[in-house]
Amino acid sequence: MKQPAVYIMANKRNGTVNTGVTSNLPQRAWQHREGVMDGFSKRYGCKMLVWFEMHDNMEAAILREKQIKAGSRKKKLALIEENNPQWKDWFDEIAQ
Repeated sequence: MKQPAVYIMANKRNGTVNTGVTSNLPQRAWQHREGVMDGFSKRYGCKMLVWFEMHDNMEAAILREKQIKAGSRKKKLALIEENNPQWKDWFDEIAQ
């Protein structure tokens, strides 16, 4: 599943969230879950993949990531709630 994607990881419902971009979502989500990457997600325990959006090319994905990161926390939470009101961890579905 190598395709550009923007994603949001969280540590719990309505908790700390982290937005990122990748060309391999299953691998990146696994890295966050396992804590193998130093940084924000590891420090705050953001291990749940609660939102993602696939893109046709990396340029579009990066633009979307910048748009989301520039938004308020309230907008990020609304984006998650709109598509994932239960704050389900999507890792198992995308890792197959």
